[in-house]
Amino acid sequence: MISDFNQLSEKISRLAELAQSLRRENAELRLQAASLTSENADLQQRVEEAYQRVSVLLKNIPAPEADEEVA
Repeated sequence: MISDFNQLSEKISRLAELAQSLRRENAELRLQAASLTSENADLQQRVEEAYQRVSVLLKNIPAPEADEEVA
């Protein structure tokens, strides 16, 4: 009977350690997810800015004249 309680106690201790480990991992993953979300937003902003700059450049390229050959 005592050994059953000892085994149960050991299992409970291992379960508590596992739960704590998973809590730490979860907290780390939440921080990582927040960081990646922020980085993604920054990159999306940079892509949008680049798109706008390229659009302006394309609008400034003169159209070929009708008598010029198109390569």
